[in-house]
Amino acid sequence: MSEKPKFAVIGGGSWATAIVKMLTMNVDQVNWYMRSVYAIEHLKLHKHNPNYLSSVEFDIKKLNLTNDINEAVKDADYIIFAIPSAFLNNELQNLTEDLQGKVIFSAIKGIVPETSMIVGEHFHKNYNIDYDNIGVITGPCHAEEVALERLSYLTIACGDAAKAKIMAKNLASYFIKTKTTDDIIGTEYAAVLKNIYSIAAGIAHGLGYGDNFQAVLMSNAIREMKRFIKKVHKMKRNINNSAYLGDLLVTGYSVFSRNRMFGNMIGKGYTVKSAQMEMSMVAEGYYAAKSAWNLNKEYKAKTPILDAVYEVLYEGKEAKQSFKKLTDKLN
Repeated sequence: MSEKPKFAVIGGGSWATAIVKMLTMNVDQVNWYMRSVYAIEHLKLHKHNPNYLSSVEFDIKKLNLTNDINEAVKDADYIIFAIPSAFLNNELQNLTEDLQGKVIFSAIKGIVPETSMIVGEHFHKNYNIDYDNIGVITGPCHAEEVALERLSYLTIACGDAAKAKIMAKNLASYFIKTKTTDDIIGTEYAAVLKNIYSIAAGIAHGLGYGDNFQAVLMSNAIREMKRFIKKVHKMKRNINNSAYLGDLLVTGYSVFSRNRMFGNMIGKGYTVKSAQMEMSMVAEGYYAAKSAWNLNKEYKAKTPILDAVYEVLYEGKEAKQSFKKLTDKLN
């Protein structure tokens, strides 16, 4: 691997756009894969993504834009996947380039539905990528605030501390502070679960519950997250650190949170399908709720919030009744 590693970003959404913005502040060239030929041509002509974070202007000379995933990853040392987990498997079916020797970072906050695995596990078990070459980029950080250059924090997880530091260095800037950790699995599961709890916060708001209940809900959510992650991957971690609690809070409370927005619509009476159509964006927590609920059949962690969200989204239960029952289980 060269002294100055080459980066590729896979995805055309808001988080991918934010990551490209961060990288181009530090590196000379970024390979950027997006499926939309229209978006690529628009970027080349107008210097911004027409669909996401359109206020961000790019130096086109620093971008190698392509709709061929193999071209994007071919000469890259570090590959960052930033597409919805529900679509990851389909995108990877087009990949013929060998990933061996490359460092794979996930900026995906979800579980791959076809394998019921978090992204790191999916690459490890299906592509034989060593965990020392797998990493996770997590918050607390919203893409919209990166676009506005508001002070934000990232946690970079990787089994190889040197690779975590390389990624952290190349994402850092005057408004992005980074830290590293070796808890790859824990931080990735935390990123998955916080989206589910954000949907719960949104449902509660849509139903008319106030700030007092939201505080209790988030307090219970972090304890539920700790129980679940401890069952999945037991190691010494401080669940109150920003990668866990901080990411949960920003996703549960922020006006930029699409999962909270989705939950709020469900609480107000929208059907799942109508909420998805009106949002025209992917709420990762919707897919994560089903995958995490199924996983918990094996782990058997106590997860009343996850259970309530699952039964509303997938069993057709009324949100009002499910949350009334949930209020008696929280403390």
